[in-house]
Amino acid sequence: MNAPMTPALDPAAEAPIGAILMAAGRLRADENERILRLQRDRGLRFGDAAVELGLASERDIRFAMARQFEYSCLQPGESAVSARVVAAFDPFSAQTEALRALRSQLMLRWFDPAAGRKTLAIVSAARGEGRSWMAANLAVAFSQLALRTLVIDADLRRPSLHTLFGLENGSGLSALLLGRAQPDAIRRVPELRSLAILPAGVIPPNPQELLSRPTLNRLLQQYAAAFDVVILDTAAGERCADGVMVAARAGAALMVARRNASRMTAVRRYAQRLSESGVGLAGSVMNGD
Repeated sequence: MNAPMTPALDPAAEAPIGAILMAAGRLRADENERILRLQRDRGLRFGDAAVELGLASERDIRFAMARQFEYSCLQPGESAVSARVVAAFDPFSAQTEALRALRSQLMLRWFDPAAGRKTLAIVSAARGEGRSWMAANLAVAFSQLALRTLVIDADLRRPSLHTLFGLENGSGLSALLLGRAQPDAIRRVPELRSLAILPAGVIPPNPQELLSRPTLNRLLQQYAAAFDVVILDTAAGERCADGVMVAARAGAALMVARRNASRMTAVRRYAQRLSESGVGLAGSVMNGD
């Protein structure tokens, strides 16, 4: 069993909240002194004193506390990552809390490094049901446990993970499936230290044939040895067999549907196709309001 990646020590982990906010440009030195005086005079916590003086917001204090506890997250405007990756930007939102609950269920029901269960495909019957959103946010959530996490865009028809993570899509999975060396294919977001992304790369004219090659199996075995969690985005199942093939190689799938939009007959039909191909469902989740 591979041990989780131990993050490099972050100097912010031992820094006081004021120092973290000043280093991030959110607080001036004179403002920090005003907060410290009020803190001493009233016996308040630093964050409460800062908010009372109007020198920092609740969001600022949460940002500093996340840094103190070595919780990898991003700040709006400071990264090319899309704000839709809510798990990276807002660790206190209801959506992120729901993602953590889903993460816990998947760890109980599927992920088991000792049994070799490290890979999971995210599938849905139709387009627009939130597969890529779920893959990106779940990957961030797992990486925030300091688990070495790789998210792969295996949707070679309408890839979008590169857009969500603000990456170029010049090299990626499609070239690797052809056996072409791509040393820069796997990318990282520096602030999300345990997360890696493999974009789809150039959209090929024959995605189904590429995904059916034995190369995909070899790549997944290689990545399962190097990472603790591997999550694969897939193409919608309504018009092609790509998702079924990817899920069969992953070993299990998480079915995504959208409330008030997905057709349950199509969802059930796709679940049946997965079952007939030997793919077990690790769970299902409903997106939307």
